[in-house]
Amino acid sequence: MEDSTEFILQDQGSRMVHSSKDNPILTVATGALLAGLYGMWTMFALPGFRKVPRRLKVPYLPSSKAQIVNAMQLLEGRRGQLVDLGSGDGRLVFAAYSVGLQCTGFEINSMLLAYARVKARWTGVPPSQANFVNKDFWKTDLSNYNNVTVFLAPGLMEVLGEKLLRELPDDARVIACRFPFPQWPHRASQGDGLDQAWAYDISTVRSALGQA
Repeated sequence: MEDSTEFILQDQGSRMVHSSKDNPILTVATGALLAGLYGMWTMFALPGFRKVPRRLKVPYLPSSKAQIVNAMQLLEGRRGQLVDLGSGDGRLVFAAYSVGLQCTGFEINSMLLAYARVKARWTGVPPSQANFVNKDFWKTDLSNYNNVTVFLAPGLMEVLGEKLLRELPDDARVIACRFPFPQWPHRASQGDGLDQAWAYDISTVRSALGQA
């Protein structure tokens, strides 16, 4: 995904430069615009990527408001610790905190992490209730969490599912946004299309897969 984004930027840049080659002022303006766009993209999409194996890289894509509402409905009545895997700007963490869950967001993008921390401080959210950490969740034991939210690329869901089944307690619930876990029986779902979310109870999944 990272490479495809770079290709798009380069392709668009070559078209714009070609069309403006006879106009020096337009050429300079085009170059400055492309440099600015690429700089913004690298600040928000790339920091932390080099720490993660290529097959596990995922560019930042924020959850929609409808998607967050759907996820919170699937967490209704839940208590305990929640972890958001790849928390981005923190919007899912803040929503889960607002319904009474103690939350942790894992994020390796330093720009997004800083934004979430500043927003938490600005809005008066105590770190003991909503904490954002600069950790790679692939290398972290998740056994202390009984609620998990995740919005990752579909190609990662199977390998993530294996990790969650190894580490999560039996009473854990996992909420997958937009992309479901293949072969996992879901307890419920909310919404449709790009905003759909699925709820999975780990004990049920283990029983269905013969891992109980």
